[in-house]
Parts: sequence; structure tokens; C-alpha cells
Amino acid sequence: MAASSSAGLRNYAIVTAAYWGFTLTDGALRMLVLFTFFKLGYSPFTLAFLFLLYEAAGIGANFIGGWLAARFGITRMLTVGLTTQIAGFLLLSAMSPSWETAVLVAWVVAAQGVCGVAKDLTKTASKSAIKVTEAEAKGNAEGRLFRWVAWFTGSKNAMKGFGFFLGGVLLEAFGFRLSLWLMASVLAIVLLGVLLSLPPMMGKAKASSSAKELFGKSRGVNLLAAARVALFGARDVWFVVGVPVFLYGTGWTFPMVGGFLALWTIGYGIVQAAAPAVVSRSPDGLSKEVPAARWWALGLALVPVAIAVLLAATPIRPDLIVVIGLAIFGVAFAVNSSLHSYLILAYAGSEKAAEDVGFYYAANAAGRFAGTLLSGLLYQVGGITTCLAGSAVMLGICWLTTLLLPTHASALEKARPGSALPSS
Repeated sequence: MAASSSAGLRNYAIVTAAYWGFTLTDGALRMLVLFTFFKLGYSPFTLAFLFLLYEAAGIGANFIGGWLAARFGITRMLTVGLTTQIAGFLLLSAMSPSWETAVLVAWVVAAQGVCGVAKDLTKTASKSAIKVTEAEAKGNAEGRLFRWVAWFTGSKNAMKGFGFFLGGVLLEAFGFRLSLWLMASVLAIVLLGVLLSLPPMMGKAKASSSAKELFGKSRGVNLLAAARVALFGARDVWFVVGVPVFLYGTGWTFPMVGGFLALWTIGYGIVQAAAPAVVSRSPDGLSKEVPAARWWALGLALVPVAIAVLLAATPIRPDLIVVIGLAIFGVAFAVNSSLHSYLILAYAGSEKAAEDVGFYYAANAAGRFAGTLLSGLLYQVGGITTCLAGSAVMLGICWLTTLLLPTHASALEKARPGSALPSS
């Protein structure tokens, strides 16, 4: 048992480190693309459009990625995700600003689509690995699953924040093309480490054999996926295009905007990692955690409303209101996200956790897609206030959905025989 526990912890650490490397370059990629094309004079809606296929591709990649991870093993899917990201970087580096606008935009959108597939294949494989490695570690499962999920998710987002800052630095120091080549080289090293370190068949299970079985998720998984669509749509509807363009329009420089987004994301990751310390845990893994998700969702929904009211009613500098409001939003959003990331693994069946996680993150990608599209559209229509209104509506939907989540393990076991839920 001691050997099994050690192997589980080792594999968890390797997967986490690999995803750190991936996320660092993925965050840098967003800043490279956003700042490069903003400087070329593209409108907010066009900037959002550049990321649409990136988000849309993630819907299918997450969904099929979960099935593939169950069928072929998590390690293989993690390898495919890293390789695909390297290919996306190289494809994106081949573009030239001198091309016709339509060709240039189409090329970047296509390359971003490849990177979107890579991101969500890697995310699904990595998140699924937590369930597998935690089960391998055995012992006290109740608190550990929440802690492992929170640490993985929080540290990943901290790395993404460093990536935002790194993207701005690389763009200034090396330019667009060389920066992409450097990031592809780093990922090649990460890929080699995964191939040499992880069991090749880790997480392999009997995959669903029909579409009906693949879509036949438990009530908890389905509802949590719906809440996730609204939650991440509410973040990206003002975070992707609205906030960077708004801050730049109030006099901020590109390094200042990139630095702020980096600090926000790092802080958001730290709060995510600390979420188990502020959320009471229950012996069955659900009866306290689900009500906590409901209250945190309600509190989060009030934040964009308050920011919009302050922007309209006070003479204080609007950029300061948005920055302070976004900091408060980040704390509440981080706890919400960490709770959701835990609950999906609590609801997921142990044998097909990868499929359930893939389904859930397909919903996550759908929310990002909707938020990205609306971020550019709403900002172009009515500025940051309209983006905040869209965020508040989505968060209201998220809160209402969490009211329907199951709160007892017995209901899940009845829905999905053989499910393994965290317990005391």
C-alpha cells in the first residue's frame, strides 16, 4: 500500500508540473496575440473573433478527449495535447502582418483553433489524472481530494498569470515569431519529461460504447456542467476583451495591463489553492460543499452589479473602480471555481472519470466561447458597463442552477451504480 500511495503522489506531481509548463505558455500566447493585433489596429470585436475558434474547438476537444483518455489512457492524451500545442505555435509563427487582412485573420483563427484543441485535451487529461492518482494514493480520501484539486487548479492559474506577464515580456524582448519558437521548445522538453516519467496506460478504462452511454451523465454532472457554462461566460464576458481594452483606453500602457492581468490571475490561483481552508467539508463530500457553492455563487453575482452602480454614481476614477472590483470578483470567482472543480470529481464515477470530466470541461469551453464572443460585442455596443450587465445575468443563471445540485451521496449512487465518491 505504501508503494501504491507513493506512486500516486509521484504521478500527481508529474502531471501537475507538466500542466504548469503548458499553462505558462498558453497564458503567454493570449497576451502575444491580443497585444500584437491590438497594435495592428483591430477592433474589440475582431480581437474577440480571433479567440473564438480557440474556445469553440475546446468544446469538442474536451468532450471527445474524455472518451479518448478512458479508452487509450491519460498519459497518451496528455502527450497528444502537448504535441498539438507545439504544432499550433509553429503554425501561428508562420503568419506575416503583411498578408491581406482576411487571410491573416483566417490563419490566426485556424492556428488558435489548433491551440484550443491542445489546451482542452491537456486539461481534460490532467484533471482526470487527479481522480486516478488520488485513488492510487489510498488513505484518507475526504480532505485530500479537495486539497489536491484546489492545489492543482490554483497553482495552474497562478502559472497562467505568470504566462500573461511572460507574454508581454517576450513580445517586447523577442517579437512575436521568436517568442512562439521559444515556447514551442519549452513544451518539447515538457513532452519528453511526460513520456519518460508517467505510466503509458495510466487511467485507461472501458470507455462508453454508444452515444447514449456517453451522454448519459448523472444529474449532478449535468447540472454542474450547466452552472459552469454560466460561470465562465460571466468571467470572460468582461475579462477577455473588455477589461484590457478599457484599461488601455484610460491611459494604461500594455505592460501595465499585462502586469495587472498577471497579478489578478496569480492572486486568483492562490485563492483557489486556499479554498479548502474557507469551505467546510462534510463526511459525505457533498452536504456542506454544495450549499457553500450556492452561497458563493450568489455573492459573486452581486459583484458586477455593484461595480456598474459605482461606475455610474461616483466621480472616482473609473479604472480604479474596475481594478478594485475585479480584485473582489477574483476572490469570489476563485472559490466558486475551486468548489466546482472539486464537485465534478465528487460527482464523477471512478471508472469513467475522464469522460465525466471531459463532458464538464466541454461545458466550460462553451461558457468561455460565449463569454469571449459577448466580450467584444458588448464592449463595442456599450462599453464596460454593458459587459458587467452581461456578467451579472450569467451569474444569476449560475446561482439558480446550483440550487438544483444534489447534496447527498445516496442520490448519486442511485443514479450511477458503482460511483466512488470522496468520504471520510
